[in-house]
Amino acid sequence: MIPQVGVKKEMADFGFANFGDDDDNEEEEFTFQGVTQRDGLIFLIDCSKSMFDKDDEDNEEEESHFQLCLRCAQTTLQNKIISSDKDLVGIVFYGTEKSQNPSDFKHVYVYQGLEQPGAERILELENLIDDGMKSFEKDFGHNTAYSLNDALWTCQNMFANSSQKVGFKRIMLFTNNDNPHAGAPQLQRQAKTKAGDLKETGIELELMHLQKPNESFEVDKFYKDLLYSADDDFTELANPAERLEELLTRVRSKDHKKRALRRIPLTLGPGLELGVGVYTLVRPCYKPTAVKLSRNTNEELKTHSKTYLRETGEVLMPQDLKKAQTYGGKRISFENDEINQIKNFGETGFKLMGFKPSSLLKKYYHVKPAQFIYPDETTITGSTTLFTALLKKSLERDVTAICKYISGKNFPPRFVALVPQEEEFDKQNVQISPPGFHVIYLPFADDFRKVKFEEQPKAGSEQVEKAKEMIKKMKFTFNSENFENPSLQKYWRNIEALALDRTAPEEVEDFTLPDDERMLKRAGEAIDNFKDMVFPSGYEPGAKKRKAGGATGNAAAKKAKTADASASIDVKKEAEEGRLGKLTVAVLKEIVKKEKITASGTKKADLIDAINDHFGV
Repeated sequence: MIPQVGVKKEMADFGFANFGDDDDNEEEEFTFQGVTQRDGLIFLIDCSKSMFDKDDEDNEEEESHFQLCLRCAQTTLQNKIISSDKDLVGIVFYGTEKSQNPSDFKHVYVYQGLEQPGAERILELENLIDDGMKSFEKDFGHNTAYSLNDALWTCQNMFANSSQKVGFKRIMLFTNNDNPHAGAPQLQRQAKTKAGDLKETGIELELMHLQKPNESFEVDKFYKDLLYSADDDFTELANPAERLEELLTRVRSKDHKKRALRRIPLTLGPGLELGVGVYTLVRPCYKPTAVKLSRNTNEELKTHSKTYLRETGEVLMPQDLKKAQTYGGKRISFENDEINQIKNFGETGFKLMGFKPSSLLKKYYHVKPAQFIYPDETTITGSTTLFTALLKKSLERDVTAICKYISGKNFPPRFVALVPQEEEFDKQNVQISPPGFHVIYLPFADDFRKVKFEEQPKAGSEQVEKAKEMIKKMKFTFNSENFENPSLQKYWRNIEALALDRTAPEEVEDFTLPDDERMLKRAGEAIDNFKDMVFPSGYEPGAKKRKAGGATGNAAAKKAKTADASASIDVKKEAEEGRLGKLTVAVLKEIVKKEKITASGTKKADLIDAINDHFGV
């Protein structure tokens, strides 16, 4: 058995343990009882002269480390406006000559306070990136006599003094100096002590270490002790290139935070329970709802609804209302407590029913989006250890747990399959798959539909082989995360252009459109072979049917076209390969006439039999 402390630290990397409950619930049936909270993020940026160095000083297009940090902050602000505009973001410089902070710490400059993202703040950052580098020495200056303790203290005070309630607090420290205060052990001790204080107050410190040209960043010199305590098992930093790329990527979509929909027990047997948090990993993303404004004042309007008695116009209160169901022509009324009793199927949580081989879970069992469960130590201590043991054995034996799931009070029970998932990391040591169980909703007997399909002509073996060849050529690696919703992207780009006074919105590249050129290059020949085998000669996909009496309805033209078609066909080969059925009756008649074949009738089947007999097929 893995020790509980070690397991807890290893699994906490997914970040669930530090989050509250979700205020953005995707389930209409579930009423959230928690408190709405915001996330807070502060960019703490080193302003030492080394952060402004470039490989090629004459190349104006090349960006320094400092400009890269500002670009990350700008992109984050732009993303936050769309994804989670209630979150708070701040920017603090340290190592500057000038100082600007509430505590009057020297060489610490609060460039932007902890506030909600807005167009003015983005434009201010843009101007600093594009035009402010030349005047940075004059406007802010550089000074190496800073104290990292003071910089961290300033960030801590910004969170403490925020007028908004902040849930998850994070400081991202950008620097290319792996050993600050190298000759001042006291300043290093103060910084490490302050980092410990941040951890105790629930503030996460994340290092974004940048490498100088032809130099490596030695984390062990100083920052390893700053970021990790002696009790931490996981002390390996992820590759910063991956995080920087993530910060610089524009993502115009709503951000759904990793917060629990609910925290409930998972019962394995009598007297054996563990706590789990239920999370949603996939949910539909919509455009924001329209806000009604007053035509005269442009102020936001509020909607109030009232229920009136039809006969008298009397306003009815909630206690005056009852619910009823008509059955057999008779209206049956229910009191609220009676409705609650009808809806009550037991206590909330998962109850293990047994295990089944994972191969028995069919794809067509999907009835609604899956959820994800992760251990929750806040409800039952020791849940992580038991959860890890259950996950490990399920993966080893390739089994799926079947559970009865009641998601909340007065909700009906559902059968679900708990599909185990192993933790995965990429080459940069960044987690790509969290450890836990996917909650797959299973259908009841009532959910299965019996559909009768009409008898359809079956494809021949040659046609099937040609289809397989075409499919094989057109295979590619699909990942939903690579395809953005073009409708949402166009919407957000237009909103952003208006807010930032752009002359035109950014171009939207629709990745849902097929890459015709690439498809033809890879599978063009296979597609043509499939068409020749399955469709009649001259078939064009999507072509409109010809109207009777049109320009092509001329009898002489039709006859000439039929004659040309029959002349270009190797009749014997078509008969031997069984493709005569693809030819039209007119073409078959022309072949019979040309080859002087005697047919028993004028129907298509008679003509084909006559041609086959003629060639001995």
